[in-house]
Amino acid sequence: MKQDKIYASWKNGDEPFRFDTAVAEVFPDMLQRSIPGYAASLEAIGSLAARYVTPGSSCYDLGCSLGAATLAMRQGMRASDCRIIAIDNSPAMIERCRTIIAEDDISNASRTPVEVELGDIRDVPISNASMVVMNYTLQFLGVTDREDLVGRIHEGLLPGGLFVLSEKVIDDDPHMQELLVDLHHEHKRRNSYSELEISRKRAALEDVLVPETVAAHRERLVAAGFSHSGVWLRYFNFVSIVAIK
Repeated sequence: MKQDKIYASWKNGDEPFRFDTAVAEVFPDMLQRSIPGYAASLEAIGSLAARYVTPGSSCYDLGCSLGAATLAMRQGMRASDCRIIAIDNSPAMIERCRTIIAEDDISNASRTPVEVELGDIRDVPISNASMVVMNYTLQFLGVTDREDLVGRIHEGLLPGGLFVLSEKVIDDDPHMQELLVDLHHEHKRRNSYSELEISRKRAALEDVLVPETVAAHRERLVAAGFSHSGVWLRYFNFVSIVAIK
């Protein structure tokens, strides 16, 4: 796994964050060192797939990047005659994701088929779905696009279907928000990111990743028609929410 040194070496530290080839090459390391609780979210996706994926249904990984959530679903699900559709709008991510999925195919050819597609998740049709995952993806969409997408996810889910939404969030209390940001930066320092890297990454994500409160996410889920929702995992300012149709 190639180590993330992007913001240690970039001369133009004020460039906005992009899911390009350079990021794709170090993405697994970037996620492990930057997102507290990331491994736990993947483990839970596998467990949830075992419980909620139903025979003959489709599963979606929206904003799949390198396919970590796709593989978690694939390895966890027990239902037969299913398929997984993994979608991302980054050509660099999709290229590497296809290679990773192909390697997983070789190790176990009997696993659920995966369709890896280059596309905009705001346009993808969702139907016959028993499980939809957005693992740290919604936050990169414009706020006005989020309501429409979550509504379409609800419409495309089967009754009893599951939506897994993991996001970076902000706190309603400014004091707590400042504390959570400081704790996240300390997490990065403990994972060997320098102050320069932390500062450059934060600047690069400004106006690219727009977080919301947990309350805003849950209100959106209710408005879309989900019967139940709740936070099952929180680590500093990162949460994972499950919603059931």
